[in-house]
Amino acid sequence: LIGIIHKKPKEGGISAVGGTGSIYTYYGPNEKKFASLTKNFATIDLPKVMPALGLGDEPIPLWWTSDFINSSPPGTAAKDEKWIV
Repeated sequence: LIGIIHKKPKEGGISAVGGTGSIYTYYGPNEKKFASLTKNFATIDLPKVMPALGLGDEPIPLWWTSDFINSSPPGTAAKDEKWIV
């Protein structure tokens, strides 16, 4: 993991895609705010990717980026958050 970029829509916006005035916040790979997400993705979720694609005997390719959407209700403790890839 090199880093995490947190994108949020601008005030009143509904999309965080480029060119829409989104707000970008950059975090290092050891950011405590995302420790649970990082640990769970690397140790629980990522090992399931290749088998899910029918490529269980193949090495995982170079991973460029993943987009995560926090599906937890506001106020959920970081350790209990649920993220969707």
